[in-house]
Amino acid sequence: MLKLAAGEVANLLSPAHVVGTPLEFGDKAVIPLVHFGFGFGAGSRQDGEKGAGGSGAGGGGGISPVALVIVQRDVPGHDGIQVMSLRKETALAQVISNLTESIAPQVLEVIKERAGSKKAE
Repeated sequence: MLKLAAGEVANLLSPAHVVGTPLEFGDKAVIPLVHFGFGFGAGSRQDGEKGAGGSGAGGGGGISPVALVIVQRDVPGHDGIQVMSLRKETALAQVISNLTESIAPQVLEVIKERAGSKKAE
């Protein structure tokens, strides 16, 4: 079970999931960048004298916004590209962080569905 879960996490951690789908706003494209974190653990114990034992496994994960890449199509060269960090405590960073927390379950579900559909192909 743990190998299966670890395999699924490996599929989720592709660059396609860290760099989000560009959002189009007129002559600008905004590309979200996120940080994924996942952890798993498992253990068991067998008590030979009492004939009892147990085992368990657990895991958790999270997604947090890191930055936005803003591409201005009407500005040539590197001057048309801006990276806005969301790690600083700004009003925009707080709004995006709150939004990310509220939609994280839906995002994870879509990622799992896409990973499942790619396996079916």
